[in-house]
Amino acid sequence: MNGIDSRIGTITAVRIAGPGAEFLIDDEPVDIFIDDGLISDIAPTGAIPSRGEVLEGKGAWVVPGLWDNHVHTVQWALATERVALGAASSAAEAAAIMTAASPLPDGRLVGSGFRDAMWPDAPSLALLDGATGSTPTYLINADVHSTWLNTAALQLEGFASPDGMLREEDAFEISRRLNAVDPARGDDAVIAAGQRAASRGITGLVDFDMAWNADAWPRRVAAGFASHRVEFAVYPFDLERAIAAGLRTGELHEDPRVPDAGRGLVHVGPLKIISDGSLGTRTAACSHSYPGDPENFGVLTVPPAELTELLTVATGAGLAVAVHAIGDRAVTGALDAFTVSGAVGSIEHAQLVRHADLARFGRLGVVASVQPQHALDDRDLVGRHWAGQTSIGYPLGALRDAGVELRFGSDAPVAPLDPWQAIAAAVTRTDDDREPWHPEERLTREQALRASVRTALRPGEVADIVLCGLDPMATTGTGLRAMPVLATLVSGRLTHGV
Repeated sequence: MNGIDSRIGTITAVRIAGPGAEFLIDDEPVDIFIDDGLISDIAPTGAIPSRGEVLEGKGAWVVPGLWDNHVHTVQWALATERVALGAASSAAEAAAIMTAASPLPDGRLVGSGFRDAMWPDAPSLALLDGATGSTPTYLINADVHSTWLNTAALQLEGFASPDGMLREEDAFEISRRLNAVDPARGDDAVIAAGQRAASRGITGLVDFDMAWNADAWPRRVAAGFASHRVEFAVYPFDLERAIAAGLRTGELHEDPRVPDAGRGLVHVGPLKIISDGSLGTRTAACSHSYPGDPENFGVLTVPPAELTELLTVATGAGLAVAVHAIGDRAVTGALDAFTVSGAVGSIEHAQLVRHADLARFGRLGVVASVQPQHALDDRDLVGRHWAGQTSIGYPLGALRDAGVELRFGSDAPVAPLDPWQAIAAAVTRTDDDREPWHPEERLTREQALRASVRTALRPGEVADIVLCGLDPMATTGTGLRAMPVLATLVSGRLTHGV
């Protein structure tokens, strides 16, 4: 073989796991044949002569190509050049970490990934100013719904805040500005990030970057991006532009001069609407108030009538919708809007769901686009800030039992872009030495894998295939998280492995 970008004709001696395995009579090794990017045949190893370039499976397990259904691509790609704050256990520690950091070439200090909801002290302007002085400094919450800026950064950006904290739309605006780097620099970061994703078996993702992605993705493909498929979202501030451009969910969107390796990768995704806040910023719209703050029930950032109107307009224009709804009030409001508008699409996150809304999810055919790792990252936050809520927290099994289609994602960079982390979290509901958190919400390995793929391994399906070093149907949760990915193929083209 010629390495990455090879067009594989035959994968030999592999064992199929997940969707497609039900069509086999036993678990003996098989050969998979690929023609024109599709699986053309599957036969017992050696029964049919190999053809084309051969990828020797050597008894590895194969699964359909894995998807991450919720990624903020540029923010995730740029995270590698920002100061990691996930380990900061207090505001003082986060500020101290920034003291020792070096500014980016543009002179700004940028950190990301802090989680202040469990800190013993509160972020303050004086604290950050004392640590960073006159260097414009920006700290982005792990949930991206709040940012902590020093005085220099606030003045540079034209904002004011007594404690340096900006929340919701103001925080999003700061992130948009920080992400709006030179296109060449941003595209290089995205291309490198795509290669990392392919190394974990990713063959597709849904991009929720808060920008006009209809120009960005064809440009990236022209610059050499070819690691995986992309469905890109648009936001309400660009809805009229998207309609005028004739964008319709599911349609191919590429420059006719696209290189061969990038053909067929980029499609139009949904209209993304953020209808409430987040747990980490204590702004998710909930039925009960947050502890110690009896007036705080979170925020509905889009009024119900406006949400229904947005869904109606999107539906008429041929756009599916993806509604961010974390708190139970927001989930109910989103389902109401789906009911009235007749829209199709997903609710993103659905971290707190009323019991009565489970059946509505199923009846309406709304997809639950969820991030299983969030349940484990947030379990202590739930204990502190949602202990008084009466709805179901981070449901998986309950949604499945209600007939709801589940799709897994990471919300990267909020959680690592690694589909095996999501699968392991759904199967085990723990990632440390504690007992599983709400084990009644666990899924089987088969169910978790099905929520992570879009295809099956059978003739006629697209040849998006991942070769694994362990049996995903038998290995432990630890094994799933550390799953060795030996090779990744998109339409039979090798994007990772040798």
